[in-house]
Amino acid sequence: MKKTVGMIGIGMMGHGIATNVAKHGYPLVVLEHPGNQPLDALLKAGAKTVPAISELAGQVDIVILCVTGSPEVEDVLFSAQGLLSALRPGTVVIDCSTAIPSSTERIAAVVQKAGGRFIDAPMTRTPKEAAEGRLNLIVGGDESLYQECLPLLQSFAENITFAGPVGSGHRLKLLHNFVSLGFSAVLAEAAACAARADVSPEVLVDVLAKGGGAGVILERLRPFIERGDSSGFRFTISNALKDMTYYDTMASEVGASHATASAIRETYAGAYDQRSNGTVPELVALLAEPASVR
Repeated sequence: MKKTVGMIGIGMMGHGIATNVAKHGYPLVVLEHPGNQPLDALLKAGAKTVPAISELAGQVDIVILCVTGSPEVEDVLFSAQGLLSALRPGTVVIDCSTAIPSSTERIAAVVQKAGGRFIDAPMTRTPKEAAEGRLNLIVGGDESLYQECLPLLQSFAENITFAGPVGSGHRLKLLHNFVSLGFSAVLAEAAACAARADVSPEVLVDVLAKGGGAGVILERLRPFIERGDSSGFRFTISNALKDMTYYDTMASEVGASHATASAIRETYAGAYDQRSNGTVPELVALLAEPASVR
């Protein structure tokens, strides 16, 4: 029999993960939470729900965390009725969240002291790929534990990279998101400038696509630049700001240069102040507004 999997965090990404875990025959237990996406399809597929983290911990062999960031992960683990209060010996904790690596290392040590095992497995790509079971994962932890968990990870991911010891996954995720969100901010600022300079958005995209601006980020932002459609890139400005803040923290902790990252973080902070519930493509429109001129 396949091991029982518990999931905490059934948001836009977590729902896709849970759907594919259940689809591949893993018994699934989901924590009830107001922030969850609708659970009807998961329940129909055989998933069970529980109202408390401690109750979930007592029923599962593996726990997948897919929450917002380090404060939420720490709360799941350390709260009075949290995961550590009822963690069974040998339970594997897989953290798919985006988190500060130094926090991840502390959490992993506490989980191990409590008799559990831990890997960080942050993801890239979007809710669309999550629903399709085609996420990218970057895994940090003991390599033998990684190999043990690989069949489960393959149930919801297409590309999986083993990065090294605990925390390595989260370090590489932040490096990835710095580059991705940095490219997004640069492209959004260029598109905003083009709009104010009366440059055709279609011509701008065509020139970039044939030159140095070609790539994944251009294709993600193209629909918004050309016709104001943000539906294909649902990464929020609030998450972008969080990730850039985490990157700044990591870079500071290791003594790395991060002047560019700090400037990008300020761009997202300004956008958040204007539209806290917006998505990254909307950065184009926000930067085109007169108040955004720096």
